[in-house]
Amino acid sequence: MDPATAIPPHRRGRRTRAAALAAALTVSALTLTGLATGAEAQDTRDVPAHAVTGYWQNFDNGATVQKLSDVPGDYDIIAVAFADATTTPGAVDFTLDSQGLGGYTEEQFKADIKAKQAEGKKVVISIGGQNGTVAVGDSASAAHFADSVHALMQEYGFDGVDIDLENGLNPTYMSEALHSLSEKAGDGLVLTMAPQTIDMQSPEAGYFQTALNVKDILTVVNMQYYNSGSMLGCDGKVYSQGTVDFLTSLACIQLEGGLDPSQVGLGLPASPQAAGGGHVEPGVVNDALDCLTQGTHCGSFKPDKTYPGMRGAMTWSTNWDAASGSAWSKTVGPHVHGLP
Repeated sequence: MDPATAIPPHRRGRRTRAAALAAALTVSALTLTGLATGAEAQDTRDVPAHAVTGYWQNFDNGATVQKLSDVPGDYDIIAVAFADATTTPGAVDFTLDSQGLGGYTEEQFKADIKAKQAEGKKVVISIGGQNGTVAVGDSASAAHFADSVHALMQEYGFDGVDIDLENGLNPTYMSEALHSLSEKAGDGLVLTMAPQTIDMQSPEAGYFQTALNVKDILTVVNMQYYNSGSMLGCDGKVYSQGTVDFLTSLACIQLEGGLDPSQVGLGLPASPQAAGGGHVEPGVVNDALDCLTQGTHCGSFKPDKTYPGMRGAMTWSTNWDAASGSAWSKTVGPHVHGLP
């Protein structure tokens, strides 16, 4: 049995997509001529120019159980996974799994958030996951989303929100919700996203549209380069997951499709057990970053230009990283922070 499938589905936090979905996308959809979005890239929101994001699991699924204080300093943004839908359309709530985390109390959790922030880290609340059912499909639910996320930010001290909705989203109303949240939270809002590969194959896709719509407040899109099978790169060729070419050719779609390089990161599993497929050794992540930022260590695909301002990388999860002796963060973290 695949190690990932041994984890209860509602706790895996990631869903496998059939490679056949890529065939439905035509090369013509990848005409990446630099879309006009009407918005400049936002400032860094006090996030390092090159940053590492890690998801922290608010549950025990066989990975190392952690307190936030256990998360290594190589992580600049910690996404707490996950907030859940409520009975109010669009609204979300969060409950710390104290029992599953060995008696970790809300008081300790809130204190650990403050301690991480004192170290210069950002802690955001992640919305969704594999089975997340949050639906924002009209202005009323958009308002509920913004109000409820802002309430969680005030209650726990979160710096912002991560959008990890894997069952589709409405770009019009999710964009409305995020801009409303930004107005409530102010300029310090950290906004991250973790779409699946299929969701970022074309700027016409809903998730990609959302990212472009909120480009003025967006911190980084850390697409999940896993659980997808083969996908189209920006050159119209098909690439298999788990390779440096997969990372670089798919990142190219976002980099040439309207996002600022500072808003693009590479999302990978921290270990083979963390996902159903797509894991690469940490050194391959570094090679892909070097290829995209400096034009070195590329595979067969080499972009026409470099993107030295790329934000960095993300992993699912800090817990699976810890289960592997923190090999991912110890390798990728210093490399990201050392990018020119």
